[in-house]
Amino acid sequence: MTDLNGYTKKLALPEGFDAPRLLRYDDVTAHALTRDDLVADVRGVNASLDLIRETRGGDWPTGPVTEDENYVDLVWHECEFRDGKSFAFCVEAEGRGYIGCAYLYPMGVRQPLTEDLAAHDVDVSWWVTPDAYEAGYYTKLHQALQHWTTRDYPFTHPHYSNLRIPSA
Repeated sequence: MTDLNGYTKKLALPEGFDAPRLLRYDDVTAHALTRDDLVADVRGVNASLDLIRETRGGDWPTGPVTEDENYVDLVWHECEFRDGKSFAFCVEAEGRGYIGCAYLYPMGVRQPLTEDLAAHDVDVSWWVTPDAYEAGYYTKLHQALQHWTTRDYPFTHPHYSNLRIPSA
């Protein structure tokens, strides 16, 4: 058995693949997360700290974020998206505006790579604000991501890495 801990599996994208920057599903839209989303993102993250930990899990966020800290993260997400290394999205709902974020990462970024996880081609995670969660958008965004990862993106075996996965 090979020890894959510490490795990441590069996203396998077809030659010339132009990653969609805007995705739609019912009343949910997602656009590539950029520095233009700074104010809404800081407000959304800071209102959702406990819910992010409960649903998405992981080691982020460690506490409230500042605009300066978050600006650096958003520029990093922009560069990763541009280079096809990962894809982060600002998620909005019709009539509600900003409701959270979604991420398509290489396997091995959010959790150590294992042989079982290496069988997947993308790590999918997401979070929504408390108001959006209460309105059912956590589940709806999961449904949207299932659609987008295999129809708008070339992935065939996504891994949904959130702690809380909605039932079908």
